[in-house]
Amino acid sequence: MLPRVAIFAMGGTIAMAGRGERGVTPSLGADALVEAVPQLAEVASIEAETFRLLPSPEVTIPDLFALADAIEQAVADGADGVVVTHGTDTMEESAFLLDRILDLDAPVVLTGAMRNPTLAGPDGPANLLNGVRLAVHEPARGLGVMVVMNDEIHAARYVRKTVTSNPAAFRSAPAGPLGWFAEGAVRLAGRPGPRRAIAVARDAEVAPVALLTVTLGDDGRLIERALDAGYQGIVMECTGGGHAAAWVADKLADAAQRVPVVMASRTGAGEMLRQTYDFKGSEIDLLARGMINAGWLDGLKARLLLTLLLMAGGDDAAIREEFSAWLDPDPAH
Repeated sequence: MLPRVAIFAMGGTIAMAGRGERGVTPSLGADALVEAVPQLAEVASIEAETFRLLPSPEVTIPDLFALADAIEQAVADGADGVVVTHGTDTMEESAFLLDRILDLDAPVVLTGAMRNPTLAGPDGPANLLNGVRLAVHEPARGLGVMVVMNDEIHAARYVRKTVTSNPAAFRSAPAGPLGWFAEGAVRLAGRPGPRRAIAVARDAEVAPVALLTVTLGDDGRLIERALDAGYQGIVMECTGGGHAAAWVADKLADAAQRVPVVMASRTGAGEMLRQTYDFKGSEIDLLARGMINAGWLDGLKARLLLTLLLMAGGDDAAIREEFSAWLDPDPAH
């Protein structure tokens, strides 16, 4: 008997179809996606469901919590693995959030397309087939949520979309991809570190967290506006390894007295510094004045992690401990 795979379709480019002269829109449900890839029948017994039909910027945290419930139920009902078709614009965020709230050994794979089905050489069918291959691959069990695009396998904690429309848009920093596909075979060359699932009530109110970026000549007014607007936390994408102008640093320090403020890098890759530069607005100064170091998490992932920790009721000490744990390579941490 073939292994069982549950496919949940969320929409995105892989599900787009033409609509006159104004471009494509999400139109294809799960059944249509599966029917377009007859080779799937050779790999697994498929159970497909159109869970949402959205462009991915419209996917919300409550949508992902509902999807997590559906994934858990599918695995409890006997699915050996799960594939989620999803738009690429926010795929990295959805994958990261699911990886933080799911505690499953069964592989959960997100995939999609950079070229919609109306274009020459759409990549969606190949990505879907590879996603199912990974979902039934026994060594992939216990690896958490993964992303499959362009014949590569990425861990949710590392993956980022780095190009607007190229099929090779997805990259993993700082660790690189977990593996690849060759002639239909799954090649796993690495394993991510231990998973750290966060216990969040599925009906918890979403905690608003602002994501801001330090820029040349920035005056820091958006920090004040975020506090006035009621944001419960701020993630500031600083320049380089964790720097801001002195006057912006003052506003960040004031904000850190009211809400958790996490400092990530606007570069999107590389680990934040802790003890290299010592000027007002440097990483040493900002950390001394209450900032939380995001480590190697980029701003998008740091925002989601802070959101989930606030939703779980974490206090300042718990939030700092969780972010610190991402810097510790010791699996026993």
